Amino acid sequence: MELSWSKADLEFTDDVRRFLDDNLDDDLRAAGRWMTSVYADHDASLEWQRRLHARGWAAPSWPVEYGGGGFSVTQRYIFARESARAGAPPTSPMGIAMCGPALIGHGTDEQKAHFLPRILTGEHFWCQGYSEPHAGSDLAPLKMRAVRDGDHFVCTGTKIWTTHANVANWIFCLVRTGQFDRPQLGITFLLIPMDSPGVTVQPIIMTSGEHIQNQIFFDEVRVPVANAVGAIDDGWTVAKYLLEFERGGSAYAPGLQVRLDRIRQLAAEGADPPGNDPVFAARLAAAQVRIDILEVYEFRMLTAAARGGRPGIGGSAMKIFGTELSQHLTELAIEAAGPYALTFQPDAGAAGGPNRIPHQAGWQGPREAAIAPLKYLNDRAGSIYAGSNEIQRNIIAKAQLGL
Repeated sequence: MELSWSKADLEFTDDVRRFLDDNLDDDLRAAGRWMTSVYADHDASLEWQRRLHARGWAAPSWPVEYGGGGFSVTQRYIFARESARAGAPPTSPMGIAMCGPALIGHGTDEQKAHFLPRILTGEHFWCQGYSEPHAGSDLAPLKMRAVRDGDHFVCTGTKIWTTHANVANWIFCLVRTGQFDRPQLGITFLLIPMDSPGVTVQPIIMTSGEHIQNQIFFDEVRVPVANAVGAIDDGWTVAKYLLEFERGGSAYAPGLQVRLDRIRQLAAEGADPPGNDPVFAARLAAAQVRIDILEVYEFRMLTAAARGGRPGIGGSAMKIFGTELSQHLTELAIEAAGPYALTFQPDAGAAGGPNRIPHQAGWQGPREAAIAPLKYLNDRAGSIYAGSNEIQRNIIAKAQLGL
């Protein structure tokens, strides 16, 4: 594996840095800098997507013929790294990084022509309808029914833990269209407009106070059969394809490195800096080693992808390493924040949704310290969403080790 950057890579890096310098204003940088979840403020995220789209970079991994950037896998890594370093807010992954690739891989020409341009512009803002109260990391037992009625499906059921369903105007859903011996069969991947009669959204307030998650109820919602992506009853194939990109389609190491650097700075500037504690310093060094190892693994994934491979079980491995290391960094940040970590100060953060818990306006102490407990609380979900890490270990054990 070649770990050095080519001249073209270095020139592309300079191009990306110039674009970020020219297009990231103070408000957008603040939206990225003070995030307390994996999602940026909704309005800031959409504004950044508009600026990226104007440059042709809203969807770096999409082929150029669909309006994407057509980046090589190396360019995608460079773009992600430089965006993290510059403090750019992330765009919502549900449309560009999830539904879009599913449509490119399995959609009809008509579906691609209609949905892909609207995903790029942000006109269609998507949420993901996978989990149900009894079907989360193990999705096969899902029960939301879609009964065929002529040219429509009639959908009844519920989806839960649905990120940004309160602001989305479309949802891609896994629905039960048939019953077979294997529960993975009889599932269809269906696109549903959120303003359809019979759709009701109820908020779920997180421990951190943020309203990002929701439960959706579908009461005999009529959806055109033409909105099915891939073959009817074979939506599991589309879902597996999409989940590979959700779990392993982006690099964790660049963002984790930025966060570790900020923790070091916070520890050094505190009134009683834990950075002077050799034990804490050793833990920071151990975290650095883990980030370096993850980065090398991501480089290996880049190499495989450049040769035409897909994330596969590597996506599961990256999801485990990345989310568990992210949680560890929130623990280090809590220690570095000291007494400021004992207070609830949501105004210090740029959350992915409004905070519903009553609180005093403003914050005390360093802003980095004030957001530490918010990020800690939000990141508890990291090892659960996109398929719990226990499920990911089962996938690796079965697919790689034959257990």
